[in-house]
Amino acid sequence: DLAYHSAVHGIDDLMVQHNCSKDGPTSQPRLRTLPPGDSQERSDSPEICHYEKSFHKHSAAPNYTHCGLFGDPHLRTFTDTFQTCKVQGAWPLIDNNYLNVQVTNTPLTIIFKSFQECVDQKVYQAEMDELPAAFADGSKNGGDKHGANSLKITEKVSGQHIEIQAKYIGTTIVVRQVGRYLTFAVRMPEEVVNAVEDRDKQIDFQTIRSAQATEGRARRKGPSVPAPPEAFTYETATAKCREKLPVEDLYFQSCVFDLLTTGDVNFMLAAYYAFEDVKMLHSNKDKLHLYERTRDLAPGNTAPSGTAPTLWVALLCLSQCWLCLL
Repeated sequence: DLAYHSAVHGIDDLMVQHNCSKDGPTSQPRLRTLPPGDSQERSDSPEICHYEKSFHKHSAAPNYTHCGLFGDPHLRTFTDTFQTCKVQGAWPLIDNNYLNVQVTNTPLTIIFKSFQECVDQKVYQAEMDELPAAFADGSKNGGDKHGANSLKITEKVSGQHIEIQAKYIGTTIVVRQVGRYLTFAVRMPEEVVNAVEDRDKQIDFQTIRSAQATEGRARRKGPSVPAPPEAFTYETATAKCREKLPVEDLYFQSCVFDLLTTGDVNFMLAAYYAFEDVKMLHSNKDKLHLYERTRDLAPGNTAPSGTAPTLWVALLCLSQCWLCLL
């Protein structure tokens, strides 16, 4: 969509060239007239493009699972485990037959793979201060196929909160910008989560964890890490986090951990919104709060009791994890 890309990239260049200010009145864009039968006007059809409608009336309802990524970063997996990771580079958060989510330090890329007569392949890209309400090609739905409206983007709060509905796979995705960071949350049927080819090629995290932990400890020997900011003490961090997170679960502990290590109060909001997304997306209300046993900390580690240490950790929403490297 050349008009879209011109608007995104060309106008900023022109404004800089002509020394234009971004403050002041703006005019509404002209609506594009769509030809009769354009995919953006069609209803959600055929039935195969609506995951829930494809189930027979007497069949058991699908079991939905949730995965979320927020903070510095913290991950809640589809299996309701909670992990904290320190990672560089790009790595796959989700990768199955229908969907691929790639994460780097700040940008986020979501690829919806082409699916039968429902949707064309669509790519969504977001990064700090750029949370578009459209796919990379400028479209807001699944393209030109007959069931294209089974994939839609909705802007909830301009520049801060978007929601993607992928009805053909029964999936809802929420992306937010909180401060200088993005948060990601997804609700997906268990059947879709587990639709993975070449399962044998995936890394089995459990079998290599011990060896990699030893290697990680060896790599960490050397110059000491700079001390974290002292904007918060443990007492002031817990008091601040309790304003939004009254239950001392892992979301609360993550909030405290991030305030102590970064001093950035936006991490409190990131944990708060992550939990709000869990309440909206998780199908099992008994599993909204997560608690973990206190881990034994190595000498010199002053992380608050109950928080997962910021070490390497397996990070993938699927139960078959990929490895996050320091």
